Amino acid sequence: MGASDPFDVVVIGGGIVGMATAMALLDDGAQRVAVLEAEDRVAPHQTGHNSGVIHSGLYYRPGSLKAQNCVEGRLALLAFCEEHEVPFEVCGKLVVATDRREIPALDELERRGRANSLHGLKRLQAEELREYEPHVAGIDGLWVPQTGITDFTEVTRAMARRVESRGGEVRLGSRVLRYRREGGVHLLETASGPVRARFLVGCAGLQSDRVARLCGLEPGVRIVPFRGEYYDLVPEAASMVRNLIYPVPDPGFPFLGVHLTRMIHGGAEAGPNAVLAFKREGYRRSSFSPRDAASTMAYGGFWRLAARYWKTGLAEQWRSLNKAAFVHSVQRLVPGLRGDQLVRGGAGVRAQALAPDGSLLDDFAIVRGERMIHVLNAPSPAATASIAIGRAIAGMVQG
Repeated sequence: MGASDPFDVVVIGGGIVGMATAMALLDDGAQRVAVLEAEDRVAPHQTGHNSGVIHSGLYYRPGSLKAQNCVEGRLALLAFCEEHEVPFEVCGKLVVATDRREIPALDELERRGRANSLHGLKRLQAEELREYEPHVAGIDGLWVPQTGITDFTEVTRAMARRVESRGGEVRLGSRVLRYRREGGVHLLETASGPVRARFLVGCAGLQSDRVARLCGLEPGVRIVPFRGEYYDLVPEAASMVRNLIYPVPDPGFPFLGVHLTRMIHGGAEAGPNAVLAFKREGYRRSSFSPRDAASTMAYGGFWRLAARYWKTGLAEQWRSLNKAAFVHSVQRLVPGLRGDQLVRGGAGVRAQALAPDGSLLDDFAIVRGERMIHVLNAPSPAATASIAIGRAIAGMVQG
């Protein structure tokens, strides 16, 4: 085939979901597949700023896309890491209740975990918690053995190598600028030149709604970015975290709360805060984009969300600005951890799809057009579930 011939499928977005989709398409028999990544490397945004947790499937409503894809995807991810020598560890995590009012939510987590086929869950009384995490404090807990840690950037790089080894192309620096249809073929004008495709898959993460709209689809939601800010534990304090320590999350809010995570390459971190970001790729508190800020502020769905969760939002913002407030949140789980043992670390930005009525989309969301599919919402556990998500999208393309 000539260089100007259209690709069978073009995937927009070189994060872990886009790369897993390309890998699945090639496994399913697609002959010509290309991945277009706007930046100069794969996994530059959500994937590359991920804390590296391999989720078990504990939190998700049984039967939901999140639950199905997380459980299947976790097993596929572990097999992929082992095959491609990507470092990983299934270390387990402890969910800790520090207040009696959290017990019903912990009961529901245990029920969901068992419904999602998690074996070996263990309910722990207060005196048993320290057998798993010697520095933790709480009144009740749940041990989840299936949770693990890895480096999702390394996973994505391994996926990219596999895509290329099977004849696919990974084109960096290829931000999509314009789109049109030409004789039944999608024509994309990119920063690296024109690309033609018979089928189009959008996995553009933080830009997913804009890419869908550029391609002529109304996504029905808007991406509102939330920045998650982390602190690193100094080396002498990292040993206070054996594996992963999580609070019982607020069931009405799609964030898991400040937790402590041991990292696959050593060390440990605490976080995140979840604060509104004024730039979709804004990893610093000073990051600001007039376009992105206006997109959020002009959206009625954002103001409906703000009216519903303003107290939670102010608390998150205060914890972002005030280190003592952040330390207090961490000390609810590990009382012996001091403020001078926490130093500001990195941050990630979550692409949260928000409906016009102000509801935060909690499950994966996909919109379809003529010979195109766009993934509009792929929140955590999308990295864990990426291989399963990729297989599902490949099935839609083939279908």
